[in-house]
Amino acid sequence: MNKELLQKAANQARGLAIDAVHACKSGHVGLPLGSAEIGAVLYGDALSVNPDEPRWINRDRFVLSGGHGSMFLYSWLHLSGFDLSLDELKNFRQLHSKTPGHPEFMETPGVESTTGPLGQGIGNAVGFAVSQKMAAAKFNTAEHTILDNHVIALAGDGCIQEGVAQEASALAGHLHLDNLIVFYDSNDVTLDAMAEKSQSEDTAARYEAMGWDVVTIDGHDLDAVAEAFANAKAATSGKPQFIIAKTEIGRGIPEVAGTSAGHGEGGAIKHSENAHVVLGLPEDRFYVSDDVREHFAALKESRVAAYNEWKQTYDAWASANAALAAQLEAGASAPVDTAGLLSQIPVAEDDAKLATRAAGSNVLQPIAAARPEFISGSADLHGSTKNYIKDGGDFLPGSESGRNLLFGIREHAMGALLNGMAYDGIWRASGATFMVFADYLRPSIRLASLAGLPVVYIFTHDSVGVGEDGPTHQPVETVSGLRVIPNLDVIRPCDTEETAGAFVAALERQDGPTVLSLTRQGIPNINTASADERRNGVLKGGYIIRKESSDLEAIILATGSEVQHAVAAAEELGSGVRVVSMPSMLRFDAQSDEYRENVLPSSCSKRIAIEAGVSGLWYKYVGLEGKVIGIDRFGISAPGNTVMAELGMTAENVVSVANS
Repeated sequence: MNKELLQKAANQARGLAIDAVHACKSGHVGLPLGSAEIGAVLYGDALSVNPDEPRWINRDRFVLSGGHGSMFLYSWLHLSGFDLSLDELKNFRQLHSKTPGHPEFMETPGVESTTGPLGQGIGNAVGFAVSQKMAAAKFNTAEHTILDNHVIALAGDGCIQEGVAQEASALAGHLHLDNLIVFYDSNDVTLDAMAEKSQSEDTAARYEAMGWDVVTIDGHDLDAVAEAFANAKAATSGKPQFIIAKTEIGRGIPEVAGTSAGHGEGGAIKHSENAHVVLGLPEDRFYVSDDVREHFAALKESRVAAYNEWKQTYDAWASANAALAAQLEAGASAPVDTAGLLSQIPVAEDDAKLATRAAGSNVLQPIAAARPEFISGSADLHGSTKNYIKDGGDFLPGSESGRNLLFGIREHAMGALLNGMAYDGIWRASGATFMVFADYLRPSIRLASLAGLPVVYIFTHDSVGVGEDGPTHQPVETVSGLRVIPNLDVIRPCDTEETAGAFVAALERQDGPTVLSLTRQGIPNINTASADERRNGVLKGGYIIRKESSDLEAIILATGSEVQHAVAAAEELGSGVRVVSMPSMLRFDAQSDEYRENVLPSSCSKRIAIEAGVSGLWYKYVGLEGKVIGIDRFGISAPGNTVMAELGMTAENVVSVANS
């Protein structure tokens, strides 16, 4: 390791961050300046990456959990030879640049995950580590090791304080994820004040108690950083590694270094010229010296050579293991034969009355058999959410090939881990809890939607039909609250056949996450439409489940467990009443104008919608002249059927409203 040159590179990376923030008068310099030596060791020497193949499956994954310090990552990716030009650094935080204000997945080569909300990156890194453990257990053979990488995260005090990071860290220690290394940029500063104002715990002792190996180093000592990282990679303890790097925030801007003022753009804007002098940089902005360029060019050549050597091993492995190679290369993006997959799911008996959570369990088993990349997990509720893959085994230390993840009572960590697995692209990750607890992982769901991750959420106990547990567990607002997240598909099936369609629809989707909203209580099959019509109707989002047999007089829209009441009411109201099942608003709204007009003809303005939840979103379908039967209040503790009746979720109430 050429210490003199790497120190020069660290200071020039500091200069790039200062100049980018100065140019746009926006951004955060504290982390890029404080962690520059960590970046120099990782990107300038020790990381196993190939800038020409940023998604190489055996690369080390680097996750910047403190995403506000994005110029740290952009600077080092640029210097390392990733497809990120100096002009892109100059366009930091500008429209359509590859250097947005926080790292965004698939926007910038070398960015592994979308980070920004603090702590998420630690959860994502744990998900990456789980994904790679699973992959190594499945794809490595006695003859060929094709996966032996590490996952590295860089986090600050804000990340460590967040609850999601602690949930994820506890799980990582329990699972013995020894392929995971976290650098804690410990500068004792938060945005508002010195960290002592808001924290006093012994972080090292806490991580040791959670099952991590912990070491504390001077984060500005290149030798110390390099030694700690090498030891972490070579560790044989079977534990994840936690490196506490004591650093000075904003190092290089003496006017603000080591203070909370060093966090934001103020120092870079006000004192950038003096910072250039302090760091030994010329007046030129965005300066990189020739010898630093030459070092990284030579390093890139050696990294490409190492990749090519690995590729020979991979090709030999693929030749000897064609089926495994096909699965690994397809990964989570393996195309779905929708009709073929639906054909493998048995049709329910006509008189079957099942909770859709139970129907989901029946549907899951043939899907898991047909789709080996599908992984299931639950936040300590497999017995209730019923999404356990039978004969799939549990993912545990020494049993990393298991397909069922036991997250414990850690909903937010579950969400962040699922995202990490989805970013990795090898597995189709799914996780389950009660619908009312969706808010415990809502930030992770939002990020999955933003990043276009095909995560599947199996949320059961989806309405006041939960019953006796009462209003704390009756999610009257949650389903609609999820529907308003852009790019999140919320599917609420009405019976067993729609449940089959919902699971296949979720697998079919590659550009965003899906929520499957399932009931606790048993509901009948709706045989006014065939099994195929119901299954395929879900794929369209909304469809006619009960066709009128005379001139169209009225339309009743419903979803989930309320479709049964809509159909029963239509039978009583007469032959001119159509019932539309609307399992997915997102999917229906994406259909052609012609299709939507066919299902909901504008000529029929007499419309009623019914759902056991808040009413607001339904008015876009019923219009101002229509009626919505919803629940715009919290629930009641009583048997589920009693609560439903008390709150108007009955066919009789639909008839009454229609007649009014």
